[in-house]
Amino acid sequence: METEIAVRKLSALAHEGRLAVFRALVKAGPGGVAAGDIARKLKTAANTMSAQLLMLSNAGLIRARREGRSIIYAVDFEQMSSLLLFLTQDCCGGRAEICAPLAAVATSCCPPKRKQRA
Repeated sequence: METEIAVRKLSALAHEGRLAVFRALVKAGPGGVAAGDIARKLKTAANTMSAQLLMLSNAGLIRARREGRSIIYAVDFEQMSSLLLFLTQDCCGGRAEICAPLAAVATSCCPPKRKQRA
């Protein structure tokens, strides 16, 4: 990832409202969530939500798709991973033990679901 692209993505996240929207979308997973549902959950006006979603979309962090009358937004997890890789690719000066907590974060993102007993 080029530095200019990373700066654009980080700039989009450098706002409390947009960061809250992004985190809500991360929590929703790849299926995404309707814009109106995000606005209600975060208690944000529709026009403000539209502006926040537009900024995140223009930065390449989220994608939108139409389902009936709703627009569903979801994180572009490939882009999120690329940004995290860009931030950590030269991490720790060869000292792997410093980066060990990052591995734990990566594996905690989507832990395997436990099988439910019948």
